[in-house]
Amino acid sequence: MLPRVIDSLSFLYLDVVRIHQDDTGVCAEITTESRGRETVYLPTAALACVLMGPGTSITAPALATFARHGTTVVITGMGGVRTYAATIPANLTTTWLEHQASAWADETRRLAVATAMYEHRFGPGQAPPSATLQQLRGLEGQRIKALYKLLATQHRIGRFRRNYDPDSWDTQDPVNLALSAANTCLYGIVHAAILALGCSPALGFIHSGNQQAFVYDIADLYKAELTIPLAFSLHASSHPEAEARRSFRDELRLFGLMPRIVRDLQNLLAPTPTPLGEDPEEQLVDLWDPVTGPIPGGTNHAPT
Repeated sequence: MLPRVIDSLSFLYLDVVRIHQDDTGVCAEITTESRGRETVYLPTAALACVLMGPGTSITAPALATFARHGTTVVITGMGGVRTYAATIPANLTTTWLEHQASAWADETRRLAVATAMYEHRFGPGQAPPSATLQQLRGLEGQRIKALYKLLATQHRIGRFRRNYDPDSWDTQDPVNLALSAANTCLYGIVHAAILALGCSPALGFIHSGNQQAFVYDIADLYKAELTIPLAFSLHASSHPEAEARRSFRDELRLFGLMPRIVRDLQNLLAPTPTPLGEDPEEQLVDLWDPVTGPIPGGTNHAPT
């Protein structure tokens, strides 16, 4: 089943298949010894994003059909985690990118979005009223430290200290290794959701100065719920990184994470829903005007 989200976006994950175009449409084809060749036709016009995992190939005509229908194609790791590359259709709406860029460029609105992100982590009604961003950062740090202490006590592993050191990777404890691996998976699927909406992964509201800044912003909304408890559950694992990746991938269906990320992104960037306008395939590019706002393109505006 394809998870539907509030603006009719849908996502489909595929791996170990060949995607090609025939006289009927775009189809995914797989051949196995037990079941022979199986073909499933894909509803290209209804898909906003196709996640292509390992073992997937696609022909140029099929990719062109996705582009014509405004479908983003994302090359991912197994299970839809880790994003390696993506195609962005020319007719993908810029609505959410414009919401993101205008909020990011305005210091007051950027602060409001950053504050909303912290409040999202604390839970409804849990953030102190009128708290500054500095205070919220401090409260978030205390919350994560308390979570580390609670999980360490539950799993009887003693004191835990978060440590991410790529230069001394093999000397780290299983919880740190599992947490780093699970976070990488989380970054991948957040990146895919951001691209599917047409937003920029680089324009972060809390993080900055990195092409993944917005990815880190959104991923932080879910770590306390998803990746941190998973990492502590693997404290006795002999292969914590591999098990963390497999567990995160296998449980991803239960989390329903992709549509949830999209909903949260939209609520953060545009708390008051606005209509998305006409069908992008029938809408010409607008012209920007600082006084009147967008005006129709494709029109001669010479004085008559």
